[in-house]
Amino acid sequence: MRPILCPHRSRYASQVSFANDFQEVLDSLPTDWTDLVVDLRIDDESRYVDASVILSQVNVQPYSKAEWHWRLPVAHTFGHAAAAQTVKGTLEKFDAQGFTGELRLVEVREGRSEVVQMWGRPESVREEFRVRRSI
Repeated sequence: MRPILCPHRSRYASQVSFANDFQEVLDSLPTDWTDLVVDLRIDDESRYVDASVILSQVNVQPYSKAEWHWRLPVAHTFGHAAAAQTVKGTLEKFDAQGFTGELRLVEVREGRSEVVQMWGRPESVREEFRVRRSI
């Protein structure tokens, strides 16, 4: 998948929020996406620590000596990443603090299913799991 870059934000352009950009990314995904990775960069590097405090709520991972500042893993319905709704809410707080910068979709995984122990469960439960997860 080609990375989606949302570079239309600058000090001189009208403000477009990180939360809205993130929602646009979510709206562009197929319904069976399971997890994604978003890169985030801010314009004013002197506010890096303030931004890190806000973004720590969604387990953001800082890059070391890279062009982009943070890597943000996001999960759809299961997995070891922040939920999409939580990320959007955190980015709304981020926007409220006046941060500007860019958001870039790096990777999307789709069609995966969580591993659930089914031993001892009735066939109706197994069938419902397959239907809900489209397996």
